[in-house]
Amino acid sequence: MSEPTTAAPVESIPATQAEPTEPTTAPVKALEPTATSEETPAAPAETTAAETTAAKPSQAPEPTQGQPAAEPTATSSEKPASSAEEPQSPLTKKFTDAEWKALTEFRRQLPDIFADGFPDNPKAKEQPITFWGVTIDPAHPEKDARVSVILMKFLRARNLSISEAREMLVNTFRWRTSIDIDAVMKEEFPQDIFGNLGHIYGHDKEGRPVVYNIYGGNQDLKAVFGDVQRFIRWRVAFMEKSVAQLDFLEIDQMIQVHGTNVQSSSAECKLSVASPQLDYEGVSFTSRDANSKAAASEATNIFQSHYPELLYKKFFINVPTILNWVFWIFKPLLSANTLAKMSVAGTGHHAIKKALLPFINADQLPKRYGGEAEAF
Repeated sequence: MSEPTTAAPVESIPATQAEPTEPTTAPVKALEPTATSEETPAAPAETTAAETTAAKPSQAPEPTQGQPAAEPTATSSEKPASSAEEPQSPLTKKFTDAEWKALTEFRRQLPDIFADGFPDNPKAKEQPITFWGVTIDPAHPEKDARVSVILMKFLRARNLSISEAREMLVNTFRWRTSIDIDAVMKEEFPQDIFGNLGHIYGHDKEGRPVVYNIYGGNQDLKAVFGDVQRFIRWRVAFMEKSVAQLDFLEIDQMIQVHGTNVQSSSAECKLSVASPQLDYEGVSFTSRDANSKAAASEATNIFQSHYPELLYKKFFINVPTILNWVFWIFKPLLSANTLAKMSVAGTGHHAIKKALLPFINADQLPKRYGGEAEAF
C-alpha cells in the first residue's frame, strides 16, 4: 500500500466537546409515547444561592406592562410541575432541575425551531419528523421521553444555553437536508474499500453498543480518501447506523474502539486521532496528503456540530507511542469530562485486553482484542 510522502503538522485539537436507525427528515406519523427505562447519568448543574431559596415550583409571574418577559435561564433549581405528569425513563429521571427548566423552554420553542430548520416546508411547525429513529412532534414533544433525551443532548452540548442549543439544532436539521440523509443511507459503498473500516459488534457491561473504527492493515488508504465526499458520506452513514443501536430509553451513548489493524511503527502507521468531540478517525501524523487532511477537517466539523453527546468512551488501540505525546501536548486544552472519555490502550494483545476487558465482557470482545468472540 502506497503512503503519501508529504509530511504535515499535527492538527490542533479544539477544546470544546460535542460527537446513527436510519433517520429521515421526511414527515411521518407521530409515535405513541413510550415509557420504558434509560440510564446515562446527567452532568450536575450549578444553582445560584437565590435559586435554592425558591419556595414554589409554580408558573412564573406574568411580565408587567411595558416590561419584556425575562428569557428563561438554565440555572434555576425549580423543577417544572409538568415534568411529573409526562412519560419518564431512567434517563429523564436523572435530569437536574436546571436541565428540566431549560428543556421545558427548549420544547416550547420547538415549532419555531422546526420552521427555521425546514424553511422550505410551510407546515414544518406542526409536522413530525423522524430523527435518529425517534419521531419528534414539534407540537407535543413531551409525549415521548426519548425526545427529551435527544433534545437534552443539544442543550448539554451548549451548557444549557437555550439560544445556542436552538442554533445547533436548526443547523443540524438544515445540514441533514443538504446532505440528503435518506440518500446517504441508501447509497452502496464499495466493499473492497470500505468493507472493513467499520464494525458494530457486541455491547459493554452496561449495554452500550461497541463500535470499531479500524484503519491500516491491507487497506488502500489512498482509495479510502481518494474521493473525500464519498468518504464523508460513508462515515456519516456508519455513524447513523451506530446511533441506530441506541434506544434513547435505557441506552443513549456508545463506546468506540479506534485504531489500526496491526501494530505499526510511528513511521508506518495510519492512525486515528480524535478531536475533543471524539468523532474523527483516519489521520496520519507522519505523512498526510491533501485529501486525508480535508476529510479530517470536514468530518470533525460534522460530528462536532451535528452528533452531540453520543460517546461514552473512546479507546485508541495499536497506535504508536507518538499518540501519548499528542495527548500530553493538548491535555491542558481538554476538559476533565473529555479526558475521562479518552483511553490509549497501546499496542499488543495484552495491553489491549487489559484496557478493554474492564468495560467489555470477554464473550462480547473479539478474539483479536483479547476476548472470546468470533467477530470480524
